[in-house]
Amino acid sequence: MADIGSTLPRRQVGRYLRDLRQGAGLTIAELARRIERGATTVQRLETGTADRIRLWDIEAICRVCGADSTTIDALKGLAQQGNSKSWWHQYGDLIPLNFDVYMGLEAGAAKLTSFAELVPGLLQIPEYARTVTRLAHPAESDSEILRRVEMRIRRQAQITKKSDPLPVDIVLDESAVHRVVGSRRLMAAQLRHLADVGTRPNVSVRLLPFAAGLPLGDLTGPFIVLDFEDSSTGKPVEPPVVYAEGYTGAMYFDDPELVERYRDAHAGLRQVALDAQDSRRLLREKAREFAG
Repeated sequence: MADIGSTLPRRQVGRYLRDLRQGAGLTIAELARRIERGATTVQRLETGTADRIRLWDIEAICRVCGADSTTIDALKGLAQQGNSKSWWHQYGDLIPLNFDVYMGLEAGAAKLTSFAELVPGLLQIPEYARTVTRLAHPAESDSEILRRVEMRIRRQAQITKKSDPLPVDIVLDESAVHRVVGSRRLMAAQLRHLADVGTRPNVSVRLLPFAAGLPLGDLTGPFIVLDFEDSSTGKPVEPPVVYAEGYTGAMYFDDPELVERYRDAHAGLRQVALDAQDSRRLLREKAREFAG
């Protein structure tokens, strides 16, 4: 059996396959019968514990469940990712550019802890999301931009739902407050939204002020630590993961020592960040300045 660091792509494949099956209204046994495989095989694929993934099985499941060609290509690409303690996902390498690998992880998370240099997707208003998506994908069609934005906005239901909303703890660099995205009017609306959503009991937004200098002695870049639910034995159903996005791809870490280093980094940044009340005050002051 491969070590824990090499299982992340397989767990991602399993997560998407399970969602596809459930969306098609099929049980594991029904799906197994339709693709002429054993129920144990399907179950291992969904839990990411299969020692070997046959691309034919991936394609067969996707077709039975009505997946589109982008999803089929993406899951086959994920299944071919190599074994390593740190998984580098290069955009456009095996996996189609318009397939969001991270989204599957986020949908299964029980808690998010992050440092951001741009307003995080879960806290973006639609116009801000549309603007940054268009800037990042200038060649995409309007319909594809709309699809991406709608997907991002739907994800926000995770933090606003009434029952067990997703806890998020965000340290946001002050540069995100001053950098104008789109227009001053848009920034005013976005900063007001940040201040408002930060009053929710499950959402913490703390600004890291310029005055804090370089608290860790180095720049970490943006990152997200994703924690997952505990099983009946008290252990997480899957290990925590660090997601660090770059310009050409994203790095995923689930090595325990690396995850702990990022936790310590977040704790160090949070220690020198403004408290929640002062953060909201600065957000509202800057919003008024942009609106004036």
